[in-house]
Amino acid sequence: MATLASCCGPARSSPVGASQGSPRSAEVGVEEEESPTEVRMSGRESPTASAPDRQLLAELAALAPQDLAMIGLSGGSFLMGSEDPLAYPDDGEGPVREVGIEGFAIGATTVTVAEFAAFVHATGHRTDAETHGDSLVFTGLVAEGLAETSPSVQATPWWRQVTGATWFHPGGPGPTGVAAVPGSTLEGSNLEEWARHPVTHVSHTDAEAYAQWVGARLPTEVEWEFASRGGLEQQPYPWGSVREPGGVARMNTFAGVFPSRPTAPVGTVPADAFAPNGFGLHNTTGNVWEWTSSHFSAHDQRPVLRGGSYMCHDSYCRRYRTSARSAATPDTSLGHTGFRLALSL
Repeated sequence: MATLASCCGPARSSPVGASQGSPRSAEVGVEEEESPTEVRMSGRESPTASAPDRQLLAELAALAPQDLAMIGLSGGSFLMGSEDPLAYPDDGEGPVREVGIEGFAIGATTVTVAEFAAFVHATGHRTDAETHGDSLVFTGLVAEGLAETSPSVQATPWWRQVTGATWFHPGGPGPTGVAAVPGSTLEGSNLEEWARHPVTHVSHTDAEAYAQWVGARLPTEVEWEFASRGGLEQQPYPWGSVREPGGVARMNTFAGVFPSRPTAPVGTVPADAFAPNGFGLHNTTGNVWEWTSSHFSAHDQRPVLRGGSYMCHDSYCRRYRTSARSAATPDTSLGHTGFRLALSL
């Protein structure tokens, strides 16, 4: 199977090359750009990233809500998957099949920066990105002065391997955790605003550690899709069949010509930025990919990612749909990947 060269992102230990200016443009219709993720970052040794500033960490943690915002769903049966022309058969989206599901609860939003900060503040948890010393950052969001020292991933040159990039420093090391990259969605933001964004640069291992700390778990892939659909049957989006009803965006994806000519700010938006679906869930498509507890296939044990992200663009990656799927190795961390919680009832 061909390697993925799309917004879905590479995995840790993918080949990286020398930093070489602007990345090439995505090629429309190139099939090798539409396969499940299996690129690996280099095996070069990186120093562990520095821990978050304790005062800023405490300030972020204090902004976290006291209770989990979970939505109880009674379960039932639904038609999972897609055979729509928009779907990617090689990703295992089809065939459409009826699936039964027990009742469960799921997060109304993805876990936010503030919520993850409370976890780190209480436990001292160090993420995989901090342990490995680097993480993957979209080239347009690399912190000022770091581009020349951050090599691009060979198969996906819009990704940079940035030393010191973590959940607390999503664009790379800086004076605070708030990214100040011109043209980003966080430009000019303060700590309170950033606290409401989904946490990123967290691996599957980190997500499971957080879930265990709060007494929850990650959703299965079946639970995730059932909840994402919001009670609608076989619709590509959580709100229906039209991507932008009345020309109004309903999710956060890349606007403009990917990857180098955006026409709107790039990056995450608050976890509750758009209207919820019929079940009350926000942003199950776009914004950030979300880890689940399921494996990609019987022959591919990597954890499944669902939902697409702010880097998805219809010119080459339509994975901002309710049935779309991807995968990455459990220790992979990326600037467009987070998670939401689930509970058994």
